[in-house]
Amino acid sequence: MKKGQIYEGTVEHLDFPNKGIVHCEGETAVIKNTLPGQRISFMVNKKRKGKVEGRLLEVLEQSEDEKESTCPHFGACGGCNYQNISYEKQLEIKENQVRKLLKPAFEKQMLLYKINFSIEEYIDEIFEDIKPSPVQFSYRNKMEFSFGDEYKDGPLALGMHKRGSFYDIVSVRDCCIVDDDYKAVLSCVLDYFTEKNASYFHRIRHEGYLRHLLVRKAQKTGELLIALVTTTQETHDLEPLVMQLLSLPLQGKITGILHTKNDSVADVIQSDETVILYGQDYFYEKLLGLQFKISQFSFFQTNTFGAEVLYETVRNFLGDISDEGKRDKIVFDLYSGTGTIAQLLAPVAKKVIGVEIVEEAVEAARQNAALNGLENCVFIAGDVLKVIDEIEEKPDVIVLDPPRDGIHPKALKKIIDYQVDRIVYISCKPTSLARDLEILIDGGYRMERAVTVDQFPGTVHVETVVKLSLETQHS
Repeated sequence: MKKGQIYEGTVEHLDFPNKGIVHCEGETAVIKNTLPGQRISFMVNKKRKGKVEGRLLEVLEQSEDEKESTCPHFGACGGCNYQNISYEKQLEIKENQVRKLLKPAFEKQMLLYKINFSIEEYIDEIFEDIKPSPVQFSYRNKMEFSFGDEYKDGPLALGMHKRGSFYDIVSVRDCCIVDDDYKAVLSCVLDYFTEKNASYFHRIRHEGYLRHLLVRKAQKTGELLIALVTTTQETHDLEPLVMQLLSLPLQGKITGILHTKNDSVADVIQSDETVILYGQDYFYEKLLGLQFKISQFSFFQTNTFGAEVLYETVRNFLGDISDEGKRDKIVFDLYSGTGTIAQLLAPVAKKVIGVEIVEEAVEAARQNAALNGLENCVFIAGDVLKVIDEIEEKPDVIVLDPPRDGIHPKALKKIIDYQVDRIVYISCKPTSLARDLEILIDGGYRMERAVTVDQFPGTVHVETVVKLSLETQHS
């Protein structure tokens, strides 16, 4: 295959997260935004060191698994990839992708412990069936919408990035992964600023006013927090917008409307200054009987009902951490975010120590622990790599929930050196997990249980939970 040339082929399977594999002219090409079984035409746009990447031009024949998408924005919007296949097929694809990625770790473990099963039998023994999300639509509790235009010099748009584009925005007034309150808020804000002829922040020229609209809604309490993110390059009277938002016939209740000012050139949501236009700058959500105070930038799983499945799985994998009812174990919750896992484990532990690098998340964790009356949780702000050297206590159990890139190799070595009996690793990026698992196995740990948990229906993303136990000696 040659760069710039057009080819045809059939997608054989998908590698994580969204890589369609096509064999053509004796070579393997990767084409994103495809489905297994599709016959496609594609243009080769990269070829280096034997790796071929192509851009999808046209689906010539549909996959037998394809169906009409329930979302009118599907295909144009880059937010979802799997809205045109059944949920059962989505789950099958995700589970198979993770099993394939973790296969080298399983092979390493089999070799180390002289296990005489076939590799597939061995994976089947440890890898459990994927756990679906309790809800497949309207499940998001947070959306970051962007302002822009759908095409150059087009009318103002507010929504998600167009598939394959850094600049163009698709207005998603009928998005399927959020409920009607999000759609009402989005339409209200877009119509208001369209009428005012307000400018949007241009990502190349760094000029303009409107940047993002952040909407968060608690699925259990129904409370909403709305934040309009702009530059300070223009001044607009936002009081009429606030009144319009408050008059919307919403199912939930608006607890706060914020104006967040951000003059950074980077395309990220951050605050140079935040002004409360109405109410307060936080809301409350409930999860597995606990209450959580959530602010504009708080980390919280984006699918509340799915998060309950995820955290119940973590608790189940950890098993009984108290001997004969004694609360005598010290738990390290590393990369603890707002301390959700720490607080779920606190009632059965002597002490839970959470470590998180984002200071705002740590402060939120402390407030939430106080809110829930948990006095045996300690949260430390800092890098896990450095902080664990400063903690005097030694853990009995470790929970790991790192960011997408996984765990720094030096931090992982320090974690292994604790030689705790049990580790539970939660991962939102299975490629990072696969790498870290091999290091943990080399360090004397053995995978006992593994499962994928779908938090993100319609998309390529999935969570994976693995339980590891310390082997005192290799057999």
